[in-house]
Amino acid sequence: MKNQLKNVSGLLAGFTFGIGLLLSGMADPAKVQNFLDLFGTWDPSLAFVMGGAIAVTFPGFRLITRNSGPVFDVKFHLPSRTDLDARLLTGAAIFGIGWGLGGFCPGPALTALPLAATGTISFVPAMFLGMWLAGQAPFRTALLMNA
Repeated sequence: MKNQLKNVSGLLAGFTFGIGLLLSGMADPAKVQNFLDLFGTWDPSLAFVMGGAIAVTFPGFRLITRNSGPVFDVKFHLPSRTDLDARLLTGAAIFGIGWGLGGFCPGPALTALPLAATGTISFVPAMFLGMWLAGQAPFRTALLMNA
């Protein structure tokens, strides 16, 4: 029963997140690209979306982590590493380049897919291919050696 509630709460959280992405315009790649275009058609509205998300998340995170554990799991799964390594920096660079060129990151891309937003038909399969390649040991090792 607890596992089912965990799945339902995850589904509801994802649905709420997706609705928020649609309402905020994050599922529109042009909106994201205009936010990144500081010397052209800059659109600062995305900064307000991010600010609103931080304003809700920060106090909520502080409040919930004061509990002895999560409601639907045995422990909190928080990052334990604090170092910067080649894998993290390479992944962040690839993510940033993809976000700037495509106007999508994974969540908004999946949200925009049923809307057939421009670019999603090519971006989403490429994103899944990239995720699959990142999980392949020889590729991962070669990427780290070249970074």
